[in-house]
Amino acid sequence: MKYRYPEFIKINNKEYKINTDFRVALECNKIALDDEINDYERALAIIYKLFGEEVLDTERDYEKLLDLAQLYLSCGKEIEKQDEQPDMDYIEDMDYIEASFMSDYRIDLANVKMHWWKFNNLINGLSNSELGNCCVLNRIRNLRNFNTKDIKDPKERAKIEKAKKQVELKRYKKEPTKEQMESAEELLKALGL
Repeated sequence: MKYRYPEFIKINNKEYKINTDFRVALECNKIALDDEINDYERALAIIYKLFGEEVLDTERDYEKLLDLAQLYLSCGKEIEKQDEQPDMDYIEDMDYIEASFMSDYRIDLANVKMHWWKFNNLINGLSNSELGNCCVLNRIRNLRNFNTKDIKDPKERAKIEKAKKQVELKRYKKEPTKEQMESAEELLKALGL
């Protein structure tokens, strides 16, 4: 039986082993988001992390290697442009991810080597139920996605908004507009706070 997750890439009839451990992909994620390095350095760092030092000698193939790295890091799926803010971040949510793997799968991520694609498949399979039977990561994600506009009780709405603020992703945090600040002040006055 052939392994269902990729282990190698092939360029010009030469195979290169992929460093498939999820920690390497997480490092690549950090590198991709690092504003302190330029695009060329970022590309080389990702290529090196995933495919090793040997591929650095094939400068003419850097563009193809970067395309393959991007395809690998997106688990073989085409990357769609997101209009809305994500509800999870691998870096910021790692504590929640580790706790959820332990509670749902009895997997201690600190002591296991796991393919990046399998890691993502397991994240997608974590318990998530509206009845409350849900891992901590998905409870946080559900709270981040919760729409408070339909809550009639202002105290309950404020309580949930406060909870959402406590778990919002720092990397995607947007400063409130002047109108939002005025609206929040009015709400607090109405609540007597």
